[in-house]
Amino acid sequence: MPSKYRPQIIGWIDDLDKIADIWKLHYGRFIYANNNYCAFIRKTFSDQIFYTCLTFVCIIGMIFSIVIMVMFIFGFDHKLTLIGIIGFITCSFALYLIIPEFYQNAFSRRGSPIIFNRQTGKVYVNESYFFNFKVRRHPKLFLQPKKRRIQEYDWHDMHGVIVYNGARLFATVLMVCQPGTYQVIDHVMLDPVRDSIGRKFIWGWLNGFMKFYESANIDDGKYKTAEEAKFKKDMIEGDGWPEWMVEAFNATSLEELAVIKQKYNINP
Repeated sequence: MPSKYRPQIIGWIDDLDKIADIWKLHYGRFIYANNNYCAFIRKTFSDQIFYTCLTFVCIIGMIFSIVIMVMFIFGFDHKLTLIGIIGFITCSFALYLIIPEFYQNAFSRRGSPIIFNRQTGKVYVNESYFFNFKVRRHPKLFLQPKKRRIQEYDWHDMHGVIVYNGARLFATVLMVCQPGTYQVIDHVMLDPVRDSIGRKFIWGWLNGFMKFYESANIDDGKYKTAEEAKFKKDMIEGDGWPEWMVEAFNATSLEELAVIKQKYNINP
């Protein structure tokens, strides 16, 4: 049965419902929580190093291959010319796909934490612009490797799906829909790499937190609940988070959030 969300994401495996699944495992991605919000990182440092190196090697390989294909194109053998043209197009397209992967690993500082406020139902994202599923990108964006996007979402309009990454690895993606519909308007990566057994654990823990389940141990992160100042200093400060948004992490109601936005002249 296909996904109920449209357009359906490439590699779709399963839709995830916001039901009373209770999981205590979070694979070290959960780093901080208090009674208002929790924070998950999407990239571990070891994964960033590995995939940065891997994609860099692939980029060098594709550039070398393109040079070879150009030599074939301008050769004097018609068969080699045809191979060169096909190879040039294939390698160029591969390079077009690999460069964003390199950017989002090389420039996803501090694991790109994503913040979930269960009091206001808001989700806050500050990540590399290339940390998404877009395929068509303007060429000028490739000259902006540090480009970022900072967004506030409504948890109510975010829905989880599992997609297949290959080699028995999966990813959990948050589909951002138009309110009250299944029409997808944006995607947010929650858990980029997970094995087949643990693919629902982080989603389950997060739902437990957002529903105030006691099983979601808020003092089980890298930073203890009392270490909010240290968490913000290590993971938030100096990484481009707007002041209003950092203050909104701890908003305890939509009314309090509205006051914060008014204070910083942010449109509702």
